Parts: sequence; structure tokens; C-alpha cells
Amino acid sequence: MVARLEEAVDQVGRVLLGKETQIRLALACLLSRAHLLIEDLPGMGKTTLAHALARVMGLGFSRIQFTSDLLPADILGVSVFDKETGGFVFYPGPVFSQVLLADEINRTTPKSQSALLEAMSERQVTVDGETRELPDPFFVIATQNPSSQAGTFPLPESQLDRFLMRLELGYPDASAERELLRGDDRRQLAESIAPCFEPADLAAISAAAVRVRVTDTLLDYVQRLVAFTRESPDFAYGLSPRAALALVGCARTWAVMVERDHVIPEDVQAVLPSVVEHRVREAADFTGHGGLALAQRLLTSVDVVG
Repeated sequence: MVARLEEAVDQVGRVLLGKETQIRLALACLLSRAHLLIEDLPGMGKTTLAHALARVMGLGFSRIQFTSDLLPADILGVSVFDKETGGFVFYPGPVFSQVLLADEINRTTPKSQSALLEAMSERQVTVDGETRELPDPFFVIATQNPSSQAGTFPLPESQLDRFLMRLELGYPDASAERELLRGDDRRQLAESIAPCFEPADLAAISAAAVRVRVTDTLLDYVQRLVAFTRESPDFAYGLSPRAALALVGCARTWAVMVERDHVIPEDVQAVLPSVVEHRVREAADFTGHGGLALAQRLLTSVDVVG
């Protein structure tokens, strides 16, 4: 397991240079069988990372370029009347894939954004009154531009909460950028990635994560973290029970990734910023920014031992 994980990190790292931490966190999110949101400025490699992750997971995928004129039917599919049979035939949309690459998800209207809510939460979609199951596994890897940029429609908190993690890539360091300027096209490199996992591996990892032990002392630490967000005046609102479950579940996966059969505080601390920062907001900040700083403040304010 660890050998394949390192191979996956290495392959994706050849495409997205100098971002090993973000790659490991992204893999932890997908190995938790959850959805991933990648946010940053245009041209930072968000879509390239999404392509590389889909390929390294060995899953079938489709891509939607979200634009302001995108309709829910463009995502879910549509029923068309067939004259020969005298009935309607359903043509599935790109959401019926194991991995959906939702590129620039916040460039479309809230109506089209909401078309993904049921799919992300229930792994099914309802079209024309009929509920249809999505493939198993099913992941959404979405990219978005900062909400401060023109032509964006900020995702509501209810949809942000469907994503286990939100990652930011940031600018590459000087050596990585120099390699980018010298090297090959990153999209072509992403196409050459060989799968490191199979669907059966994902099920096995999920089963292993469930078996990872979480002590009462560790749960005490998690509850102190959650309580701090609810009690501190710096937070506009506190973390929900679903957020706490997401934190523990992702920490379990992180432990599996290093072949440990129990969760330690360092596992929680490793994943907390990415799991928490899109679920919190500063009380004095109405723009929705500053979540990462709040997450870091949370780590430094709450002691591991109560």
C-alpha cells in the first residue's frame, strides 16, 4: 500500500512540481472516498492536478467546463422523446462517471451548481422524477477561481460542506518554476500517468480506515478543537458534527497511508487545515476569506492534552 502510494505521489509530482504536501492531501481526500475542491488563481495547475489525480486513481472520468450558460441538464443528462418507441429515452450526462472533473465550478450560476448537491451527498441523481444511481466509486474533483475575481458565483456553505477538503496550490518555488519553463507540456505528462490503484484498492483502504483505532484521548482532542470554533468570538460560526466526523475520518485515512493502526494527534493536525478552512469564517470578515488562518490559529490555540 505505502509503495503504491509513494509511486502515485511520484507520478503526480512529475506533473505538478514542488507540491508534494498538496498531492498527499489530495490523495488522502480521494482515498477517504470523498470530494475534493482545488482553489487558486488561474494558471496555477488546478486542472492539471485534477487530471493527474483521476488518472493515477485508475478510474473513468469526464470533464465539464463550467460556464455562466451551463444548464443542470448539461450535467445530469436529459430525456428525449423517441418517435419509434413512443416513449422518452434518457441520455446520461457527464456526472455518470467515476470521477467528474468540475472545472471552474464557481463560474456557473447557483442553479447549475445545485445540480451537483444530490450527486455529491447521496451519490445519485433525480431526473424527471426518477432516481438513478451513480457509479461506485464516485468522486467530484472541482476547481474554482477566487471569488474575488470577475465572473464568479461563490459556492454556498451547504455545497462547500460536501467537499471533504479544499486545497490551495500557491506559486511554485524558483527551482520548480525553472523546471516548468524548461520542461514538457504538463497536460501531456498527465496523460502519460499510469494508474496506481484499482477500484478494489479503494474499497480495501476504506475498510482498513474503519478499523483504525481512535482512542478516547484523541476524541477529546478533536472535541476541544470543535468546541473552540463554537466558543471563540473570532469564528462567525462553529464546526458542525459532520465536520468533526470528516476530520476524524480523514485522520484515519492519513494513518492508513503511513501503515499505522491507530490515529495520533499529528494525523489530525496534518489534515485539519484542508478539512476545516472552507467550513469556517472570521466573524469580522464577510468575504469568506481567512479560513486557512483561522485553521492555523485553531491548531496553535488548542492543546493536545486537555
